[in-house]
Amino acid sequence: MAAMDDYVSESDSDYTSYWRDWFISSRGNEYFCEIDEDYLTDRFNLTGLNTEVQYYQYALDLITDVFDLDCDDEMRETIEKSARHLYGLVHARYVVTTRGLAKMLEKYKKCDFGKCPRVMCNSHPLLPMGLSDVPNLKAVKLYCARCEDVYNPKSTRHSSIDGAYFGTSFHNILFQVYPALVPAKSAERYVPRVFGFKVHAAAALVRWQNKERNDMRRRLRKMEVDSGFKDGEDELEDDEEDEEAEEGGGPARLEYRGAPGGFITGPAHDGQMGGVA
Repeated sequence: MAAMDDYVSESDSDYTSYWRDWFISSRGNEYFCEIDEDYLTDRFNLTGLNTEVQYYQYALDLITDVFDLDCDDEMRETIEKSARHLYGLVHARYVVTTRGLAKMLEKYKKCDFGKCPRVMCNSHPLLPMGLSDVPNLKAVKLYCARCEDVYNPKSTRHSSIDGAYFGTSFHNILFQVYPALVPAKSAERYVPRVFGFKVHAAAALVRWQNKERNDMRRRLRKMEVDSGFKDGEDELEDDEEDEEAEEGGGPARLEYRGAPGGFITGPAHDGQMGGVA
């Protein structure tokens, strides 16, 4: 942590934005933009934050470089932590203003937030976003407007940033204000192949649909809700019995249902070993 007392200035103007300059230039804070002092000193923009930040007034004084409290190192570190948290909360509000959007747009154009790791997106720039507007719940994520998916930051320094410092709406508002930046959606998709031949997509789809249908039916059966499915009920019951047998670790039995090849595996009853009738 850089020591604020190490900074010596010859004039008040040189000292005006030192804390913010230091914060923005610190490693791991590259996603943040500098908040204008006029925005920070307007109390309306800070409404409600005094209840969310410890030592709120001291933290605000530190951010705006009017902090003059003589305190020990432990107290100074606590206020410094509160100042970083307060700056993040104000940042979430600032980036959806006209000025804030313009600053974040410049960083977006320079790919300061990174590039999409998806090959088919051809290194499209990313935008930081939060999965929650509530602090200390979710870390910051990166949004790609081309594939419309969300990714984790590559650096551990960035993955520890609170997502609430950017909010859940910023990335969407940016593209609404600057619609020309909305990229064409990626039409390219990876096509699975075996020795150059495409894997049968219809077969894979049917397997997935069957799995989802059976999972849904099992959930409905557990809740004792009529699923409306009449076909395949016996097979579903048998599958459930197989799962119970595997979980219980007991021996299985074979039951003949009167059809060719109709031997069904199920758990053995007490005193009855698995076998063929």
